[in-house]
Amino acid sequence: MLLWFWLLLVFFVGLCVGSFINVAVSRLPLDKSLIWPGSTCGHCLQPIVWHDNIPILGWLKLRGKCRQCGIAYGVRYLFIEIGIGLSFVALFVLEVIFDVHQWPGHEAWRVRHGLFPLASWLGFAHHALLFSFLATASLCDLATREIPLRLTIPGAIIGLVGATLLAWPWPHEPIALAPMPRINAFLPANIPTITEGIYPWPFWLPLPEWASPGGNWQTGLANGLCGMLMGTLMLRSIAWLFGAALGREALGLGDADLMMMAGAFLGWQLVLIGFFFSIVPALVFGIINLFFRNDDSLPFGPSLAAGTMIACLGWRWIGPHLQVVLFWGEGLIGLAVVAVVFLLGAGLLMRRPEEEKPEGGGT
Repeated sequence: MLLWFWLLLVFFVGLCVGSFINVAVSRLPLDKSLIWPGSTCGHCLQPIVWHDNIPILGWLKLRGKCRQCGIAYGVRYLFIEIGIGLSFVALFVLEVIFDVHQWPGHEAWRVRHGLFPLASWLGFAHHALLFSFLATASLCDLATREIPLRLTIPGAIIGLVGATLLAWPWPHEPIALAPMPRINAFLPANIPTITEGIYPWPFWLPLPEWASPGGNWQTGLANGLCGMLMGTLMLRSIAWLFGAALGREALGLGDADLMMMAGAFLGWQLVLIGFFFSIVPALVFGIINLFFRNDDSLPFGPSLAAGTMIACLGWRWIGPHLQVVLFWGEGLIGLAVVAVVFLLGAGLLMRRPEEEKPEGGGT
């Protein structure tokens, strides 16, 4: 019974967060306050009473219409509330009940009775907060083709605070970790198994003396800062290189801000791999958009958000296969060079003929 209580509670919290996200998506692009004034009808500007603002029930009671002027709100608000609520439940089931990250304290009898350790609750809250920021940014990108800086900057600061307080490898004990040698890609036997905490991996191995053996605020702060730098510099570099070869803007700076925020929550490794995962949904949606709307422009924020969450939830299985590369400095430099050549070549191949500059001033 306690387990069902937690599921219902998490769903209700998700519904409330979804309701607030609806407000944020409507106001952030217009640079309006999220707090004042209270919820109002966008048509008649009359305040919405509290019992009409209850998630799902308020919408169903009024059949999606304003009590005052009768204009329809649209079913989008209902779908967002339900979608965020169900997403919170799915995240709770994966991280707290099934323990996909293998955080300590998950004895079978505790799970059956709904008694979960504090670390699991904190980890779930940390990632649910990240998901809420990513969902808000994605919806803003879909609605206006912009990701507000008023969203990503506070999100990055909150993620940085979380990284500092929940420093890797917490909730595991740093003292239980074996000494970590310098990783050599040609000697894979020397690669240690990295304990996945709430903040998945350290910023580098072996840890420098001031951060060793982990679990201190210096390690956490360095993890968050490295994640922020990787997120923003990677996307800004890709936007500049690919845009220069393509002859027009390829990625918006809001995408870089979104990944900066994600890096503060998860670290540079997950941001890097999450970007590669995001390419697949971006290609699928791009082809659909091009086929049905004859439009080759597509908001990249939702794909980046999806790739980031896939990397986060699947890191237990993804990470061990990538340790050889992600902690090998020379290999990372080589991959960066290959990526630069690929971006320039892909941009030139995709460049439209009409985007070429005419020669000799002819018409």
